[in-house]
Amino acid sequence: MRQLIRQIREAMPFDAPEADLCSGHCHGCSFKLLEYLDIRLEEWEDRLARGEQPTLGDLHRLARTGKKIYRALEKNGLVEARPDLSRE
Repeated sequence: MRQLIRQIREAMPFDAPEADLCSGHCHGCSFKLLEYLDIRLEEWEDRLARGEQPTLGDLHRLARTGKKIYRALEKNGLVEARPDLSRE
């Protein structure tokens, strides 16, 4: 789970200025999507710090959420297409 969280944090533009996230026509609000994902990641970081062990289902759900948000950001022109994240 820690590795998945690290990969998501590296792939997503969490540090992008809000003006870049909200610039014209969108396929989902990039700002809100990143905010939602950041909350989910922080929740899992807290849970892991408390010693909770994620299930395979937990890993799958977080990975799927990350992929869907990445695709939305790709459609909005905020990230480049990545073959390993382009399908599911």
